[in-house]
Amino acid sequence: MSDANIFITEESIEGDEDGPLADTTVAVKDNISTEGVRTTCGSEMLADYVPPYDATVVSSLKEAGATVVGKTNMDEFGMGTTTETSAFGPTDNPAAPGHVPGGSSGGSAAAVAAGEADVALGSDTGGSIRCPAAFCGVVGIKPTYGLVSRYGLVAYGNSLEQIGPFANTVEDAAELLDVIAGSDERDATTRDAGDETDYADAATGDVDGLSIGVPTELLEGADEGVVETFWDAIADLEDRGAEYHEVSLPSVEHAVEAYYVIAMSEASSNLARFDGVRYGHSGGYDGNWNEAFSKAREEGFGDEVKRRILLGTYALSAGYHDKYYKKAQDARAWVKQDFDEALSEADVLASPTMPVPPFELGESLDDPLQMYLADANTVPVNLADLPAISVPAGETDGLPVGLQLIGPAFGERELIRAASALP
Repeated sequence: MSDANIFITEESIEGDEDGPLADTTVAVKDNISTEGVRTTCGSEMLADYVPPYDATVVSSLKEAGATVVGKTNMDEFGMGTTTETSAFGPTDNPAAPGHVPGGSSGGSAAAVAAGEADVALGSDTGGSIRCPAAFCGVVGIKPTYGLVSRYGLVAYGNSLEQIGPFANTVEDAAELLDVIAGSDERDATTRDAGDETDYADAATGDVDGLSIGVPTELLEGADEGVVETFWDAIADLEDRGAEYHEVSLPSVEHAVEAYYVIAMSEASSNLARFDGVRYGHSGGYDGNWNEAFSKAREEGFGDEVKRRILLGTYALSAGYHDKYYKKAQDARAWVKQDFDEALSEADVLASPTMPVPPFELGESLDDPLQMYLADANTVPVNLADLPAISVPAGETDGLPVGLQLIGPAFGERELIRAASALP
């Protein structure tokens, strides 16, 4: 294991001899199933779990000739923004030592930033690819919901999450997306993108005439240095022929609250299977199954996972379902409508990926609300089922800053074209 604690398991999985990713090394987030190689989700609950099958994306990697070099550290069950809730300890940020790499896919972003892998796979439920991409100074793509199969991804929030790539360049990330995108009969939410594939070919850097909408709400309250770096990147795009105008997304004021109600509710349901009998750490049986289940979950789950299960269970409980969960779904529909309207006036939308630079290690652990609010610019995209990309925009006080570009559903080619124009 490296000094930065990037990998939970370092084990080589060889792909086919030929293919578009031959001679390419890939790090895989530890919530994506790998046959015969343990998949822990960063949790004591699954510390010894070894899947009997590959996720569809892993099968695709093998067929493309890639070599998987290990399973990367992550916030437990994907719940976190810093990769500090992992049962296997925090990951340091190779691009900013002493700071968090972002989360929950922090290990995957760190693997690319540190040169431990050429490219990597993560999953994004509310920013878990884009946040670490921004904090580690690499490229990360959150695909449109349904573009990439979730078969073999250990579920956190089914209606929100997508698997996506990390790389040092937009073109390399697009090449990895080419390999993993497409319909899958084992995941009924996927669809074939048809003629809109060949993503790597879209990385032309030609943004002449590109219309960029800047949602004013996603700049409010952001760190001053982050905002300055963001505008410098927009100026670079303007110099290359793009133009920008301001747009409004009034619904995003409520996006974080809606997101966490929905995500925690889905987590409460999804994690019910981890009871020490069907899956996970055993609590031992001494004549009382309820106590055995309770002990397994008490010992197997960390504090952040317990917090989200409890809040999600409460939001779904009798008498509160309409008050919280139904209202959150109404807010989600409002967010989708706002994005559709904004994108009818622009080719892509742009914002800082994260409103703040990377936290120092340990800084946000005692303040969950600070961690949740840091997702303000990323969670609306998941609520709207849209694609987004984070690309390095520069630095503030020596810390990486990411630029987020958001496109219409299955508009990955336009995002890749726009992002590839940045140096």
